[in-house]
Amino acid sequence: MDTIIGRGKTARRAYGIDEIALVPGARTLDPSLADTRWTIGTVEREIPIIASAMDGVVDARMAVLLSELGALGVMNLEGIQTRYENPDPILDRIASVGKSEFVGLMQELYAEPIKPELIERRIAEIKEKGAIAAVSLTPVGATRFAATVAKAGADLLFIQATVVSTAHLSPESITPLDLARLCEEMPMPVVLGNCVTYEVALNLMKTGAAAVLVGIGPGAACTSRGVLGVGVPQATAVADCAAARDDFYRETGKYVPVIADGGIITGGDICKCIACGADAVMIGSPIARAAEAPGRGFHWGMATPSPVLPRGTRINVGTTGTIREILTGPAKLDDGTHNLLGALKTSMGTLGAKDLKEMQQVEVVIAPSLLTEGKVYQKAQQLGMGK
Repeated sequence: MDTIIGRGKTARRAYGIDEIALVPGARTLDPSLADTRWTIGTVEREIPIIASAMDGVVDARMAVLLSELGALGVMNLEGIQTRYENPDPILDRIASVGKSEFVGLMQELYAEPIKPELIERRIAEIKEKGAIAAVSLTPVGATRFAATVAKAGADLLFIQATVVSTAHLSPESITPLDLARLCEEMPMPVVLGNCVTYEVALNLMKTGAAAVLVGIGPGAACTSRGVLGVGVPQATAVADCAAARDDFYRETGKYVPVIADGGIITGGDICKCIACGADAVMIGSPIARAAEAPGRGFHWGMATPSPVLPRGTRINVGTTGTIREILTGPAKLDDGTHNLLGALKTSMGTLGAKDLKEMQQVEVVIAPSLLTEGKVYQKAQQLGMGK
């Protein structure tokens, strides 16, 4: 039911991840029996977690480690890795600069041109280790570098922007990217995003997307909601786009995974996104905390270097453990940010879900009181009062 905001304007109530909870059913399951496998294009993964295409999260080394662990890492092909022969001194500068100097430095560093030969080299560095080379371009970047990505033999291509749609209006001098043609011509599966509504998700699936990214502005390093006022709370966005996936599957027989992207920090967040209909999640901050992450304990948004309208901040996330500990344990922390796979399997066992499809069908309740409970818990932790 729509709520009246004022004369001439109504709004639908939407829900964030923190406002829902998952309800145990009539049976339980040993977590070791929980099957978390999922498929994107022709690639099957054991862990339904993708590391975000952000410069502080994924480089070639991290992509290889994630692939070896059964997850997936996406490299940003319009970032530091493809602008500089040796990214390490650049990443050191980003980590060392003061907050007031950060945006200016980023705009300076990202003014360096992208080099096609470095795109090929970074993809080769991943594939030489037998890992999955998943890479990301913006729609504008795809018009320039898609052929380079195809030549280099990437396994997956993510086309990402704050919002991607099939109905883009632009000046006559600018030809918008033809998403359907790109999906048809590229030799690897193409993932499209981001979106937050049923209609846009369905249209992206109709273009030939191998998967759809869902989420606008909920992430810790993204300030699009503050700068642009754009976004839909993640639980509602995922559920709406998952409905589009199911309808598209019934109509065509083609299953297009939905990937929840943004605002996902803990194992519980991952479980809730899948319960709302996601097939996998894309996360940034939790991976940026890994000892092997290229960000040196920092995490920043993709739109931060924009010369016109910077969006995204740099966050000091620190280093809490290895990527193995964060993904598969053993956990060193009890706050839900370590052993994310273990958390998912344990939740599935508690809910009696044998696989991700059953996890998508578990009962969900609206529980705004959890927000208050969480704040009480956080305050108690700050005061040293324990649980």
